This record gives sequence, structure tokens and C-alpha cells, in this order.
Amino acid sequence: MSVKLTARRAKGARPIRLVARGRIAELGLDAQAAAWAKSNSFVGEAGRVLLVPDAAGEVSAALVGLPERSEGLDPLFAGVLARTLPAGDWYFDPAPPRPALTALGMMLGGYAFGRYVRRNGAEISLTCPAGAKADALQRTIEGVFLARDLVNTPTNDMGPDAIEKAVRQLARRHKAQVSVIAGDALLAKNFPMIHAVGRASSEAPRLIDMRWGPKDAPKVTLVGKGVAFDTGGLDIKPSSSMLLMKKDMGGAANVLGLAHMVMAAGLKLRLRVLIPAVENSISANAFRPGDVLTSRKGTTVEIGNTDAEGRLILADALTYGDEEAPELMIDMATLTGAARVALGPELPPFFTDDDKLAAAIAAAGASEADPVWRLPLWNGYDNRYASKIADINNVNTDGFGGAIIAALFLRRFVGRAKSWAHFDIFAWSPLDRPHCPVGGEAQAIRALAKVIGDRYPAA
Repeated sequence: MSVKLTARRAKGARPIRLVARGRIAELGLDAQAAAWAKSNSFVGEAGRVLLVPDAAGEVSAALVGLPERSEGLDPLFAGVLARTLPAGDWYFDPAPPRPALTALGMMLGGYAFGRYVRRNGAEISLTCPAGAKADALQRTIEGVFLARDLVNTPTNDMGPDAIEKAVRQLARRHKAQVSVIAGDALLAKNFPMIHAVGRASSEAPRLIDMRWGPKDAPKVTLVGKGVAFDTGGLDIKPSSSMLLMKKDMGGAANVLGLAHMVMAAGLKLRLRVLIPAVENSISANAFRPGDVLTSRKGTTVEIGNTDAEGRLILADALTYGDEEAPELMIDMATLTGAARVALGPELPPFFTDDDKLAAAIAAAGASEADPVWRLPLWNGYDNRYASKIADINNVNTDGFGGAIIAALFLRRFVGRAKSWAHFDIFAWSPLDRPHCPVGGEAQAIRALAKVIGDRYPAA
């Protein structure tokens, strides 16, 4: 059920009361509520919700068991409430210990992808708890839901054309400027690898470039992998591996969600978003294993595998973004299965040579309950994608350290940016969790919004 945040408590709003296991007596419940909890054997079990009736049998309150974790409270646990509370007005009593994240968790849990399924429109209204800022929560929710919606939309409705449309819609909302280089113009403008990867599709490959903010402000550039669907190319994936390939534009979806959060906050920066949008298809003109492509930077790349296409389009986009030497450049991509093998679907790795930036990202991930984990740009692996006929190969042949080697590949195309970080995200939740259902997921963008907001705060 969707959750709407309100600034003032409505008349008749019902309380949500949080309780740790075995400490229900500390709530000071009235005799009827205490008897109801006892009759239902409710002692504050983690994640359990007990609706409490009044004398007329109507729901008058909710008791919620706090999670039990060795590292402490999971602040997004309240997402479970969006699926268990009846529609109407609710408030926390008392305010939770981490009010903003608890409210955020409840709002995140109310997400449902409704493009193809009619919803009943029922809604929970939550009073913004003391200590939380409603406007900040709202722009966060909008950014996360934008990313989820884009990832969840199947490729027949989210090809390169639709990705461009989504960027233009976001740009109109924030009065940003958009330019697009598409089709054979990519060759004329020197984006050969974006063109090569996307040329076999019925929808033209393109580089989408959105800019926002004062031209003289510090430059922050976001680059998102926009592979609308990945067949694997001529190195075709097995059918089971294609089932989630609508999410291969998850990097683009996430940077657009992050861009919304940045622009809605009015941060003092010059934002640039670059999205190489392609479909890695198969036809007579598809690029082949063994081909040698010349990148925008001039580096020649032997194609060891056409299913390692994301790093190719990112290389051209990163080179382009790097040419204006931004203070901060971040790329996000659903790049390697190796990252998932290493850290699983819930913990996206990031790579950077900037220790100060890495510390800020890690701290923000912890404070925003948006987990990330730094992996090394291990220089010892920098020769693992060598080629005998070109400057580099797009893959290593032994299968080891794939996420690191992909990050090292991308690093070759960044030189002038003051700081750069690469995020290898999954952009998908394979299991229902309190704050997100199975489906597209925003990863690391809440942490990054904090990092960027701390560096370039609004006036």
C-alpha cells in the first residue's frame, strides 16, 4: 500500500508503537491493549505487527516488534508496515530513535510497480516524525521510485528511445538541458564503441547528455550504463541468463534517480549526466568476437567477448565526461556477475583511488542504511586484459577478479577528473525485504546523495 507523508497529524490518526522483544510492559499499554497483546502471544518479536482493536472492534493502534540484529536496529524495518497497516492516518508514538530512516523505510515498503497492473488506490498517510525532514524524504522517495520504475519496465517499453524520453521528462521537471548524439552521428562525433555495441538494434544507439546548474559551479558528472537489453551479442547468453536483462540499464536508472535527488535539493553544483543508451542485439552488422575497436580516447580494444559490452560504452562516455575535468565523476553500471559472486545482490562494490572519497562513501552508506563495500583497484591485475594485437582486450581469459579487472579497464579512460568512483551495482532485489519487493532496486544513490550534498550544499 502506498505511503504518503504529511507534515501535520490528522484528527483521528492512530499510533504506531515500537517495542523491543520482552519489553512490552514498558509501553504502558492500557488494560485492554495489554490483554489483547497477551492473548495473541505478542512479546515484540522482530518484525511482527499486531493490530490493536478498540472497544468497538475497530483498529486503534499498531504494535511493532523491533528487529534483532547484532549490529543494532535495522532502520528500514518499518517497510513491513506498508504491507500490514490498514489505510488511513498513522503516526509514530513516540518518535523512533532514527526517525528519518524509519519513516523512509515505511515509505519505501509501500512501493508497487503499477504500469501494467491496476491498483486499488488505498493509501496510508504517515505523519512525518519529529527529527525528520519531509522535503528531504520526499525527494529521496521520488529518486528511488524513479530508479525502480525504470528498471522494472520491460525492454519493449524501455528501449534506447524510452530511456531518452525518461531523461527528457526529468530534464523538463528541473529545467535542465539535454542533447543527444544518435545513430551514425556517433561515428562522426567520435563515439565508436557506443556505436559498435548498439548498431545491431532496431533502435539507434545514442549518447544522452543532460546538464543542470550554473556553468561556473563545481562540476559533478554522473555516468550510467544504459544497456536496455543484453542478449550477450554474438557470444549469446543462455536463455536463463537473459531473464533479467531488462535491468541491464540499471546504472542509467540509478544515476537518473540520483540526479533527481541532487536537482530537487538545489545543490550548488554543475551537474552533468551522461548515459550511453544501446541495445546489445544480434544481426548481420553486430560487432564480433575478435574485432578491434578504436575508442574515443584512441585506445584500441580487442573484443574477447561481446557480452562484456557495458565497459565499452562506458569507456567512450567516461572519456567524454573526463575531457572537461570534473571535480567528481561517478559511474554506475550493472557490470559484472563477479561482483555478485563476491558480495551478493544486496552489497554493491565500489572502486576508487581517492581514499578520502572512499571514506565519505562508506560513512554515508552506513548512516543512510544504503550499504556499499569498497573493493581494490589492484594494480597487479592491470595486465590481465592484455592483447597481442591491440592496446587492451575487453576481458581477461582466466575468469578471476572479474569485477576488479572491469574497474581497472574503466580507469584507463579517466585521467583529468579530480576524483572518480565506479559502482558495480545489481539494481535488483531477488527477495522481498521490508523496504523493497522483488524487482528493480536503487542501490548506493542515497549514500551518494549525502556525499554530494555534504560537498556542495544548497544555499
